[in-house]
Amino acid sequence: MASMPGILTDWPWKPLGSFKHVILAPWAIQNTYSYVVRGENGLAPALVFPFLLLRMIHNQLWISLSRYRTAKGNNLIVDKAIEFDQVDRERNWDDQILFNGILFYIGAMLIPGAKDLPLWRNDGVIITMLLHAGPVEFLYYWLHRLLHHHYLYSRYHSHHHSSIATEPITSVIHPFAEHIAYFVLFAIPMLTTLFNGTASVVSLTIYVLYIDFMNNMGHCNFELIPKWLFSIFPPLKYFMYTPSFHSLHHTQFRTNYSLFMPIYDYIYGTVDKSSDTLYENSLKRKEEVPDVVHLTHITTPQSIYHLRLGFPYLASSPETPKWYLCLMWPVTMWTMMFTWIYGRTFVFERHRLDKLRLQTWAISKYNIQYLMQWQNQSINQIIEEAILEADEKGVKVLSLGLLNQGEELNKYGELYVRKHPTLKTKVVDGSSLAIAVVLSSIPKGTTQVLLRGRPNKVACAIALSLSQRGIQVATTHKEDFEKLKASFGRESTNNLVLSKKYTVKTWLVDDALSEEEQMKATKGTVFIPLSQFPPKKKRKDCFYHSTPALVAPASLENVDSCENWLPRRVMSAWRVAGIVHALEGWNVHECGNSIFDVDKVWQAAVRHGFQPLAITTAFRSN
Repeated sequence: MASMPGILTDWPWKPLGSFKHVILAPWAIQNTYSYVVRGENGLAPALVFPFLLLRMIHNQLWISLSRYRTAKGNNLIVDKAIEFDQVDRERNWDDQILFNGILFYIGAMLIPGAKDLPLWRNDGVIITMLLHAGPVEFLYYWLHRLLHHHYLYSRYHSHHHSSIATEPITSVIHPFAEHIAYFVLFAIPMLTTLFNGTASVVSLTIYVLYIDFMNNMGHCNFELIPKWLFSIFPPLKYFMYTPSFHSLHHTQFRTNYSLFMPIYDYIYGTVDKSSDTLYENSLKRKEEVPDVVHLTHITTPQSIYHLRLGFPYLASSPETPKWYLCLMWPVTMWTMMFTWIYGRTFVFERHRLDKLRLQTWAISKYNIQYLMQWQNQSINQIIEEAILEADEKGVKVLSLGLLNQGEELNKYGELYVRKHPTLKTKVVDGSSLAIAVVLSSIPKGTTQVLLRGRPNKVACAIALSLSQRGIQVATTHKEDFEKLKASFGRESTNNLVLSKKYTVKTWLVDDALSEEEQMKATKGTVFIPLSQFPPKKKRKDCFYHSTPALVAPASLENVDSCENWLPRRVMSAWRVAGIVHALEGWNVHECGNSIFDVDKVWQAAVRHGFQPLAITTAFRSN
């Protein structure tokens, strides 16, 4: 929002929220039906809706490409953080497409000849190019300078300039009144060719897509225009801007006002003096080498949309099922096939904590594949390749994240350390901090807990620690009881009991907790997950803790997406463990069956600003 919002700031359909798209439904249905079924209304109106979808796909591709490239860091222009407030401000980037769609339908209905446009006309294309290079670019330059006058800037244009580190969709984040002015400008070539009879379907389509392309490119925050292009044709610098050229407008504000052609900045002396330097430096910038890598994997087929490379709005909220994603099953199936074939890691997040550089890498494997034993070799090979790549790049710490699926897959990461004993990168499975978080989550005064989950490394360590503290640990399965007892070794097992009672008010559970077992719990039971995946919540009269996680310190930068199902700025304990490992400079691996000093790890995490989740965000109340 602008600092002093003026009239026509909000979009007319803002009260409709996510249902705003229904506005287009009558237009789209009526024009498609008239052309396909009744053979009326002409081709152009029937193509408006598919064209709007094409524009949305085009913009989304730019979003994903830009986020991928800026996560890697090569050719990065502005090294500033993008936070949740920017994502929230830019979530309605499709408003301008909706607005254009309505105007296209109205134009097709009211302008003579607009319904029966030919597919192609040479003269119409030439006229469109000349009108854009002349009146449109010239008028936009002076309109843009006018918008930077303090009166209009404070009421309108400051909303757009709230984003210093831009993303492709930043290009269309303006108040409604600004979009009206921009559409009037861009309509000059379209209306001129429509009224003089030279317009065609292709010329109008290409012109709008050209505007989208140049807008997205100019705000993508990484330099992609090769230098040889300007070497072959030097005058091109006056007729095509670069991402770095426009980026200076967002950092300096009073320079580089041009739309897509910098010629008017050169004519009127408003070119930023550092334009050429920034362009060359951005091209030379190498891929960032992180200090810490968090290695994770895709969870479900639809989780691809919740990644930072997917839909920004979904990525900025905890992962929950969305009914409309079912409509995208063709795309989902395509991404599944691609990831199964690709089978490698990819970078999708980049953070900074003080001087520590952090990256998140994802492995293109889904949860279901971790349950297939015949996939184990393939998964381990990909993880091993990622560890070796990190080691080659000079990464200090690699945390295994969701990849730490248990002893049967890779012995909690020990498999890779034994195979490559000279690794300089320290492999961290994060179990110690996860144990500490779970122990800190148990309500004070608890005398007995029920352990309902697989007796893995974390569960056994928690049970032993509680037993040593005098808290009785009960389990209802004899097999689990024997495994826990064996893990205690020489330690006393007096506080470990086999019980068939479900009256205990504190349960330690994993994601395998069934609905049947949950129904056996008494009202008010507290379910505390000790696994990386949460159990399905089936009781409204019980309390559900978050999976082991910590709130990130305010100094953690560039956080604009949520980690799976966790709230904003909350990170899983397994992920935080790798960061703490690097911050403390611990020059050892944390994997296999070994466990760090739990209290030491917990104190280190808190000392570096990580905090436990508050009760109000961790529990689900009645």
